[in-house]
Amino acid sequence: VDTIFYGRIDVKKASAFLFYSDQGIVKNLIHFLKYKNQPQIGQFLGDWYGQVLKESNALDYIDIVIPVPLHKKKLTKRGYNQVMMFAESLSVHLKAELRPEVLIKIVDSRTQTRKRRLERIIDTSREYRLKDDHLLRNKHILLVDDIITTGATLEACSSELLSVSGVQLSFASMAFTT
Repeated sequence: VDTIFYGRIDVKKASAFLFYSDQGIVKNLIHFLKYKNQPQIGQFLGDWYGQVLKESNALDYIDIVIPVPLHKKKLTKRGYNQVMMFAESLSVHLKAELRPEVLIKIVDSRTQTRKRRLERIIDTSREYRLKDDHLLRNKHILLVDDIITTGATLEACSSELLSVSGVQLSFASMAFTT
């Protein structure tokens, strides 16, 4: 997963738990998590991956975990952020502080799933803002998302997070796809 961001973002470590394909159980898990009101799937995957990360020491010394935010309209419609419980479980296993409130999504855009690669990169460039950056100074942040495809969402969030003095950034996701 690191290679997706090579030369684009100064990321310390990028990782994903599962591989997402058009067929299979990972697609079904994430579909049920996002669209069938099954937020406990996020907690299950977060507990499982959190244990793997803890045992492998792959993401040592994370200070703060931040889930990629949803726009408030989408959050109201869905009722929950599908990444939140995954991020919360990871924060427990990594003994890091969960801070979902510091990054907000300011643009209500349509789902990324139907966009082409170039559209994803262009559309996400200015969708996120920091609400409170003083908590992030000189911290190692783990930014958490559900699926990494092009990396456009994480890159857009990163531009905001890396504007804070002394921030080191790592990524974790439930899955990645090519």
